[in-house]
Amino acid sequence: ASTCTHWAQQLHLSFFSTGPTVSESLVKGKVGQNITVPCFYSVRREQDITSMCWGRGKCPASKCYQTIIWTDGWKVTQQSDSRYILKGNLVTGDVSLTIVNAVEADSGTYCCRVEISGLFNDQISNHNVVVEKARISTASPHTYTSEKTS
Repeated sequence: ASTCTHWAQQLHLSFFSTGPTVSESLVKGKVGQNITVPCFYSVRREQDITSMCWGRGKCPASKCYQTIIWTDGWKVTQQSDSRYILKGNLVTGDVSLTIVNAVEADSGTYCCRVEISGLFNDQISNHNVVVEKARISTASPHTYTSEKTS
């Protein structure tokens, strides 16, 4: 009976815990650049290779909102836009997202969810991406004249 009670207490704790640890990061880039949003998980043996998704917005309770990429662990199986690519070696756990030719509308939160078997085991991270306008630089910045006259 004591084993049963102990198990129930553990279960109770898991349901009322805050769930998996969520890491957050800030990634900045400029309009027109390729921006890489880092995400990695540990692969020690082939059995560790697992599916994952990238989505827009904070990570929900499961899967990804507004999914932009899904992988089965070995290859990309779903891609919402050709500007979103995974350049890393997926089978070593490098699932970093590259946004090609970034635009200001790419700014916002991105969710990286690695599906690890077991209750509340998924590795999730939220990444705040800020895409800034590139500074307009001209060859000779002092050639303009002011409208004002003294």
